[in-house]
Formats: sequence, structure tokens, C-alpha cells
Amino acid sequence: MYWSGDVFGVEGTTSRKSILEQSTMECGIQDFYKDKVVFLTGATGFLGKVIIEKLLRATDVKRIYAMARPKRNLDIQARFQAWQEDPLFEVLLKSKPLALQRVSTIAGDCIEHDLGISIKDRQLLASEVQIFIHGAATVRFNEPLSVALSINTRATKLMLQLAKEMKHLEAFLHISSAFSNCPVFHIEERFYPELLSLDSEKILAMSEMVGPKIIDNMSSVLVGTFPNTYTYTKALAEDVILREAGDLPLSVIRPAIIVASYKEPVCGWIDNLYGPITLIYGVAHGVVRLFICNKKASCSVVPVDYCANMALASIWKTAKKDTVRKLKDNPPIYTLAPSKTNLLSNPDFEMYTLSHRQDFPINNMIWYPFIHTVPKPWLYPIAAFFYHTIPGYIFDLILRLAGKKPRLVNIYRKIHINFATIQHFLLHNWEFETNSVDKLRSLMSIEERQMYNFDMKALDWKEYWKTALFGMRLYLGKEAPTKESLEAGRRLLKRLKLLHYGFVTVLLFVAGFLLWSLLKFIIGYY
Repeated sequence: MYWSGDVFGVEGTTSRKSILEQSTMECGIQDFYKDKVVFLTGATGFLGKVIIEKLLRATDVKRIYAMARPKRNLDIQARFQAWQEDPLFEVLLKSKPLALQRVSTIAGDCIEHDLGISIKDRQLLASEVQIFIHGAATVRFNEPLSVALSINTRATKLMLQLAKEMKHLEAFLHISSAFSNCPVFHIEERFYPELLSLDSEKILAMSEMVGPKIIDNMSSVLVGTFPNTYTYTKALAEDVILREAGDLPLSVIRPAIIVASYKEPVCGWIDNLYGPITLIYGVAHGVVRLFICNKKASCSVVPVDYCANMALASIWKTAKKDTVRKLKDNPPIYTLAPSKTNLLSNPDFEMYTLSHRQDFPINNMIWYPFIHTVPKPWLYPIAAFFYHTIPGYIFDLILRLAGKKPRLVNIYRKIHINFATIQHFLLHNWEFETNSVDKLRSLMSIEERQMYNFDMKALDWKEYWKTALFGMRLYLGKEAPTKESLEAGRRLLKRLKLLHYGFVTVLLFVAGFLLWSLLKFIIGYY
């Protein structure tokens, strides 16, 4: 039986449901993964590492083949050996010191026409893999279209071809994005081929025919109503899935913007400066003081541990014998996004950004952290000139006088480019249907709902952002959570606060004096 939307018809609902629940209890998620061989692309990415850690800590998988490419003069094995020192794996290695030995590297690169996988490795994967997780992607919004097409779209097609060679495949999971169909603002858990002016097959054929330069020059025409090449090529990847999945046991997950972990394996773990964390990090340093947003909209973010848990649960569901998909049916889609009953509004996000500045102050702040928002795109450059650009030149002048290299003006240029890139997502609001995710949780046992938690309805946003800000300071700022370090930060925060409000007082006095002088001149003139 294929499961998508309503699981059962009217007749036999109770009996069928009880059979499914009994089957679920007999073979839960942990039992399912026992002695399984998993192949994961995007293994060194933010989500990929969390999935691997969770598999090793909470299941008894036999082997994880992790595809990665050499980076920054480090070979593949060296990149994975560095995980021994990553805080993400600290809990795992304390309980299972040899756990990472179950991870084997596979050399590969999604930009290559053959995925960069050797014939020997391809044969190995085809003969052993039972679970295939495709998470590799470029997440840069301003990536050239030719590059994004190669990595996000064509590679998905090649991964499906590889999966069809696997003799023991039980489940294939494609990791998409909740924003892959963002030209519409109410997104259901279905495919949206109608949003594409040309289907994936035609686009890929065209890219092969005309070459990267012409494709990049055609970007604005092809991307159309999509805000960037990332969302466009992820939509094309879903179209590839729709057209070429065939009878593969396949499902798609669509997480919203993935941010720091909530509780697993450590609170607030994060290793990148993508998404809202970039803004918060800049605010915490006193660098970012202004951004643009729609205050009536909500912030669509999900903790990375919730996303990993849902990924593992959806694979379990896809592989269940009583949910084998018929060829005529579309693959199921699971969207992980804030629940309609527990949304995170943009004003609340702004409040949480500043609410713990006293608890977790950064020791290298350049100014007292505060944030103001503007609602209109045309107003942002004007306000940013006074909030960012002028202070940037003043700060750089001080650095020059101190014999140091100026840097803040250049930082602000990058910040403003970044804000322009994400402006579309700050000004609009999306509603996501999450019915399939809700039903997935209902099929899990009570114990496994806790062990593999992704309940966005019950997420305490206030508590979450406290852990996220703590993690940002610790894992991105590399500042120890010691009493001495925190006290030093608080002393700096106090000094900068006095300086900030003193400066604001002077500005208000000057503005008041100028206004009084102007009024006096006008009255005297008449």
C-alpha cells in the first residue's frame, strides 16, 4: 500500500490502522536499521554529519559509505579523521569509541559527469547498499546556473541511475527543501511541475548542448519566478524524481531552513554561517544593526537534529513492506517546517536574537548589540548608509590610525550583498502543509517519538534560541563557556552599552538643537 495524504479509505480504517501500528511496534526504527548498509552523499555537510552521528549513536548500522570530495588540500580520509575532534561526535565517542570505524569514504563529486565515483566503488555500492540518502547540494543562492544545475539537478538524475543498480536497495531518500517550490506561498506535500517553464529533461539536454556560458547568460529567463538558482535547481531535481524514480522505494523530505541543533547530540551545535545564524552572529558582535523583514511574516527554521530524526523515520516508513509504492503513484513527500499552531514570527525572532545578549556575550564585540528593522526594500540602502556604512568608515579610520588593516567597510559590502540575496525570503511569508509528517509521527512508538524527535508543535522556541545562542558563541565564536569568559564578555557589554546610549543621547541632543534652531529661524522669519 502506498502512503501519501490519507492513509486509509473509509472501510476497514480501524482494522488496517491497528495492523499497521502492530507492525510498527514489531519492527521499529532501531530494529529496522540493525546491520543495514547506508550510502550517504553530502556526508561532510551540516545535516550530513548529524545524520551520520545519529545513525552511529542510536542505531546498529553495519556500515556507512560516505561520499565526499577532497577539499582545501585535505584528502577524503583526513577530513573524516578530523571528526575525532569535532564536538558533534564527543557524546558518540564516549559511549562507542570505535564508532567512526564503521564509516568508509567513497571519493566522489556531484559536478562530475560520472559523479567522480570509480568503477570499483560503484560495484561495491551496487552489491552492498540497502539505504541510499542523497543530500549533496550546493546551497549558495547566487551560484551560477550551470554549476547549480550540475550539482543539484543532473547529479540527482545520476544518483537515481546508481540506485537502480543496487541489488538490495530498500529505501532511497532525496533531501530537497521546503522552499524548492517557493513561487507559490501555500505549499502542499506534492510535486509542482507546473511551476517550471521547461521540464528537467529539456533543461539538462539544453545545458549539455549549449554549454555553461550560454546557460549562465540565460539564467534570468530560465529561473523565471524563482528567486535564485538554488530554489530553481532544487525544483528541477524534484522534477527529476517525479519523472525517473520509476519503482524505486523512494521518498522526499523538504526541511525548512536548517539551523543549530536543539538537544542532540549537544545543545546548539552548528558549524556554518548560513541562514538566520549569519544575522544573529553579526548582531552579537555589534556589526549588524539593521535588516529588512516583513513583521507580519514568520521565520521558517528547523533544528538540524529534528531534520536528521525525520530523515531516518521517513526512510523506515518508505522501506516498510506494507507501504510499497505502486509505479503509478508519486513518491511520498515529508515537509518539516514550523507547525501552524507553533509558528515563529519575525518579531519574536528579532526579540530572541537580543534576549540573551547578557547571558552569552561575545568577547570581541565592536559595539553594543541592537537591531532595527525596515519593512521596505527601497528604505534599506538609505538606512544602511547611516547604520552601517558611515560607522564602517569611522571604525576603519581608527584601525588605520592604530596601524592596523581596515576591514569593516569591506565586511559591510558583503553583508549588504548577502541581504540582497535573501531579501525575497525576509519579505514574504509561506505556509507549509505538514500532514504527512504528522502521520509519520503517529506511526512511531512513544519511545521512538522521543528518541527520534521532530515534533515541531511542541518545540519551545524561547528555550531553543537560548541553546542556539549558547552554541553560536561556543562553536562559531570558539569562546569557552567558562565563568571567566562570560564575565569578561559582560564587562565589555556594559562598557559598550554606556558608550552606545551616551552616543545616542548626544545624537538626540544635536538633532533637537538643530530642530530648535530651524524652528526659531522660521518663527523669526515670519
